[in-house]
Amino acid sequence: MLAHNQGELLNAAKLASSLGVDGKTVSRYLDLLIDLLLVRRLKPWHGNSGKRLVKSPKTYVRDSGLVHALLGIIDKESLLGHPVCGQSWEGFVIENCLSVAPRHSEAHFYRSSAGAECDLLITFPDQTVWAIEIKRSVAPRLQKGFYFAQDDVKPQAAFVVYSGKESYPISDGVRATGLIELLKRIEDYGKERA
Repeated sequence: MLAHNQGELLNAAKLASSLGVDGKTVSRYLDLLIDLLLVRRLKPWHGNSGKRLVKSPKTYVRDSGLVHALLGIIDKESLLGHPVCGQSWEGFVIENCLSVAPRHSEAHFYRSSAGAECDLLITFPDQTVWAIEIKRSVAPRLQKGFYFAQDDVKPQAAFVVYSGKESYPISDGVRATGLIELLKRIEDYGKERA
């Protein structure tokens, strides 16, 4: 069920109802899966923005190969035609970014009730914040929600990571970049501040 809901807001009551168990049981199971490093609970960012923000975390099965196996996705063509393709890419990007981020970095997502949204906020140990929007497209386009989130959070850097390899400015203060390039930037930033 978590694989089907990859990257969605956690609704423990819905999961409990579907499984026919108590909500506390679902919470215990989820905590166990998180402790076993099989699932990531990405918490929402709550700064002092004064906005009505989403409070539920997002959940991701951390291994995209496991997501694909659980959903019966056997090859690239099957993946590209599956509804979970975008969320699988999102989870893959998040796991890779956090694997190279310096120790004690924090990860969140941002979503307000007014539609402001950002897939990943990395707060480095020096309190620098990077906003990262994740797009599966080879020609990424940003929605208004990302710009609203950027205005609310005021990150020091903003990126759109996409499935291509080129790096280029997409708008004022936002750079489109491939995953490898973004991972190098995160790693280099961590080394500079160490």
